[in-house]
Amino acid sequence: QVQLVESGGGSVQAGDSLRLSCSHPGNIASSGMGWYQKAPGKQRELVAFMYSGGAVIYGIAREGRFTISRPNAENTMYLQMNSLKPADTGVYYCKTRVAGQDYWGQGTQVTVAS
Repeated sequence: QVQLVESGGGSVQAGDSLRLSCSHPGNIASSGMGWYQKAPGKQRELVAFMYSGGAVIYGIAREGRFTISRPNAENTMYLQMNSLKPADTGVYYCKTRVAGQDYWGQGTQVTVAS
């Protein structure tokens, strides 16, 4: 069992910034970790994913505004979100895959008012 804990969500105005954090156990043989958004009335979608080798992919309309990072010295993954838009509203989950199994955190709510 891999436990992930997100934090850092909140209610902000359009154009503001937030930084989300996802704490993880560390020393896990993960193929990568990422962030996903569950917007109201929509399916969960990719925000950003960092593979174990360091390659990063971003979801649609995120690149240039969002930055995913996972410092080696910390058991934490971050998502820096700038220039937030109302469409960024939703619950943000972090996920990792270990030995072919996906593990999800409980999510953190982000609300962006126009």
